[in-house]
Amino acid sequence: MPRANSSVPHHRRHRKMIKMAKGYYSSRGNLYVNAKDTVEKALLYQYRDRRNKKRMFRRLWITRINAAARLHGMSYSVFMHKLQENDISLDRKILAHLAATSPDDFKAIVDAIN
Repeated sequence: MPRANSSVPHHRRHRKMIKMAKGYYSSRGNLYVNAKDTVEKALLYQYRDRRNKKRMFRRLWITRINAAARLHGMSYSVFMHKLQENDISLDRKILAHLAATSPDDFKAIVDAIN
């Protein structure tokens, strides 16, 4: 029985990895072994940072809301608690946007909860 040759799928796998490593420096973009390692690491970073991005934006929103709330004489935690007590359901993203772009609207929210 003749030996099965897998050169086409083998070559395709290699070309796919080299294509994903396009633009990398030196052998990282040209040699299969280096390209494979670099691409695998990049994909791990990509997966991790899709989750970290959500955390970082939430931290940014909380910082902005806290800064705006303190301008009106209350802390972030007190502000969020009063929002909850008054059944005002605005998420942190919207509150942070209001705090950064339209302070008058944010002041109206603060006045509504006092």
